[in-house]
Amino acid sequence: MSASSAINSFGARAQLTVGDASYEIYRIDAVPGAQDLPYSLKVLLENLLRTEDGANISAEHVRALAAWDPAAQPDTEIQFTPARVIMQDFTGVPCVVDLATMREAVVALGGDPAKVNPLAPAELVIDHSVIADVFGTPDSFSRNVDIEYQRNHERYRFLRWGQTAFDEFKVVPPGTGIVHQVNIEHLARVVMHRANGEGTVQAYPDTVVGTDSHTTMVNGLGVLGWGVGGIEAEAALLGQPVSMLIPRVVGFKLTGQLPAGATATDLVLTITEILRKHGVVGKFVEFYGEGVTAVPLANRATIGNMSPEFGSTCAIFPIDRETVDYLRLTGRSAEQLALVEAYAKEQGLWHDPSREAKYSEYVELDLSTVVPSIAGPKRPQDRVVLAEAKARFRTAVRDYITDADESGVESFPASDAPAVRNGISKPTPVTPADGPEFEIDHGSVVIAAITSCTNTSNPSVMLGAALLAKKAVEKGLRVKPWVKTTLAPGSKVVTDYYDRAGLTPYLDKLGFNLVGYGCTTCIGNSGPLPEHVSAAVNAADLAVVSVLSGNRNFEGRINPDVKMNYLASPPLVIAYAIAGTMDFDFEQDALGADQDGKPVYLADIWPSPVEVQEVIGSAISAEMFAHDYADVFAGDERWRSLPTPTGDIFEWDADSTYVRRPPYFEGMPEAPAPVEDIRGARVLAKLGDSVTTDHISPAGSIKADSPAGRYLAEHGVERRDFNSYGSRRGNHEVMIRGTFANIRLRNQLLDGVEGGYTRNLLTGEQATIYDASVAYQEAGVPLLVLAGKEYGSGSSRDWAAKGTALLGVRAVIAESYERIHRSNLIGMGVLPLQFPAGQSAASLGLTGQEEYSVSGITALDDGTTPRTLKVTATGADGQTKQFAAVVRIDTPGEADYYRNGGIMQFVLRNLLRA
Repeated sequence: MSASSAINSFGARAQLTVGDASYEIYRIDAVPGAQDLPYSLKVLLENLLRTEDGANISAEHVRALAAWDPAAQPDTEIQFTPARVIMQDFTGVPCVVDLATMREAVVALGGDPAKVNPLAPAELVIDHSVIADVFGTPDSFSRNVDIEYQRNHERYRFLRWGQTAFDEFKVVPPGTGIVHQVNIEHLARVVMHRANGEGTVQAYPDTVVGTDSHTTMVNGLGVLGWGVGGIEAEAALLGQPVSMLIPRVVGFKLTGQLPAGATATDLVLTITEILRKHGVVGKFVEFYGEGVTAVPLANRATIGNMSPEFGSTCAIFPIDRETVDYLRLTGRSAEQLALVEAYAKEQGLWHDPSREAKYSEYVELDLSTVVPSIAGPKRPQDRVVLAEAKARFRTAVRDYITDADESGVESFPASDAPAVRNGISKPTPVTPADGPEFEIDHGSVVIAAITSCTNTSNPSVMLGAALLAKKAVEKGLRVKPWVKTTLAPGSKVVTDYYDRAGLTPYLDKLGFNLVGYGCTTCIGNSGPLPEHVSAAVNAADLAVVSVLSGNRNFEGRINPDVKMNYLASPPLVIAYAIAGTMDFDFEQDALGADQDGKPVYLADIWPSPVEVQEVIGSAISAEMFAHDYADVFAGDERWRSLPTPTGDIFEWDADSTYVRRPPYFEGMPEAPAPVEDIRGARVLAKLGDSVTTDHISPAGSIKADSPAGRYLAEHGVERRDFNSYGSRRGNHEVMIRGTFANIRLRNQLLDGVEGGYTRNLLTGEQATIYDASVAYQEAGVPLLVLAGKEYGSGSSRDWAAKGTALLGVRAVIAESYERIHRSNLIGMGVLPLQFPAGQSAASLGLTGQEEYSVSGITALDDGTTPRTLKVTATGADGQTKQFAAVVRIDTPGEADYYRNGGIMQFVLRNLLRA
């Protein structure tokens, strides 16, 4: 049904004339009470008005949203229909694999494969596959791209097939930019306009869901959107609305202006810390107030990008003059600019700093109080004031030092906060093949990476870094020889303005040569450390450090040799590369000496805001964006020359180790089987707090002795060609074996063991999690996972749920969940349960070695969702413990997905009935 044939219960359909063009719109103010709604809920209200059909979306849903009670807890479900879907290749490849498999399943069940086709614009940006293998050389970029194509040609051929096989599906080829930066610089419309098939053109807010949690970066443009799992994205592509509860909205008031010396990175780390403490998981965050006008668009995008790190569904800014100016700068047409401004003003979506909407909760920040900061060593919300970084590092490093004397006692008192140079120092000599010997120690910075969409979209911090590099070179400073230095901007525009400003040679001089336009170090694609550095780190078991301008620094994510990871602004990344160690005080310690032997401090090379702004004004123009995005989907000769399969049905290569047909639809009946209770289950993994999707499904390197590594070796893949888990997400055989394979995973069924291991409770022996799951499935034993707080935080990684399901896990029982992973589990037919409030596995005395049953699940077959289920744990001595686990199926739509065995099965059955 087209939107123009919507029921229009409120008489909201109207016309908007902009210049010579006329657009059909749905007026938000046609609904009583809508004028007082927050910006984000007005966007949702328009969405409901435009898609009202009397069934999935009724007048009652519209009234419920307009009558939203900010004080109430969410309990009203609505159906949100996003305007478009955006993907990156790590999550997009398995999405297209699923669509290709779904076409085959439709044919097998007697349907038309063409029914499996995107109904909304879908764009995929290949940005997660480049690895910084080569660095510090003028040809680093070209060599890394060559290696990328060699490793990934199977995947890229598959995506080129998808480009031709599916309507409304476009691919941005490798070497172009990071998905979120490409989104804000080119793909985002802010206001959509599309012919509705009835002779009129509709205008409506640009809304988006994406297969990357940092889709929220586009919130900085006033575009409502958030990250979803690949399986939810597939449903959205096929016309399924996103089921959600009307959320609580947190109003975040901004006042003042950033002081000199504070960067957008410092601002976003401060906001992340504030909102993590406040508690915004599952809520919308919306910025308002006089201070909004003082926040440049690039800074707004930086804040939006970090929404997953403070846990909110979105973190949105309203449309205003700054939005339109940014669209003009980035090369949008005059017609589009006029439409955005006219539509926003007509619909009450234009920011009025004097008007305050009603919010569920309120937070406030005076921007003038922000100070230089970093975050780490393992979570983005753990902000550290830069002036305290040295002391805080010396305290934190104790948790990463494993030195002990023969009696097993630590070589320093645990109650102290020892200096690295006083008590636990371990100077370790390193002899490179082509240079003088040097020493590294605990705290040595071995990776300094300017990477990730978070900051590389922001000219102020990127040019600030380049100006700092210029001043450092002019003072005679150099990067320490043990530091791997990389520059991976989010789009080609960054290197264009570096070149125009004449700053590229200074970055090159410090080793920050371009390594690629992609999500490198932040996603785990930092590439290996130089062999001599890696060998020394591992031989001495050093707690070395990475410093990156990214958004995530979880354990085991950045590099397998690096235990501690800190987020910092791009200028500070360069400063730490020069310092060479985290055991450094930028106020008191000199970075080196100039040509006259005088000490050089960070303050001597830090560029002023005036200097940065002058370069921004002279080096950045709209023509740059227009040129770089003129033919963004065409790609270079390498992309265009790839052989492309054709046809509606993909021809799978039986020998491929990248793209294989997954088993989701094998033997699927036309009607779902009855839901069953869980009996005789064993625990596959018992986990603690803050277990991220990186712990569950790592994206980085594949170890040779892991189940995935053995699988690849058995299929003739050389170790050097293993690539990463992220790049092999189109092969379920690799990904099942990689589930729970993070080298820093701590499974409490084992003592003192890190990595993807468990206790096979059928034999009592230690085994890899994959091998144990095979044994359990052969014995017909269902599996559970027990976990602590914030289970599944981090990236919107659908393989964290897919792998869990394919390992045979029927349910997860956690203290709390992050939003996306909980919904992904349901989307794969895995039941998310929650311990009763205030209780945990520990408080209930659960060891994880019991046998478990979960009863009451069958009530779902009656069309109801029970609030709690009875869990019984029976120990080896026959003693039982019982508790009422909370069912985290939060909406009727999610219950439908679970009853069908997953969201893909639900969508497929609906397509067959259509």
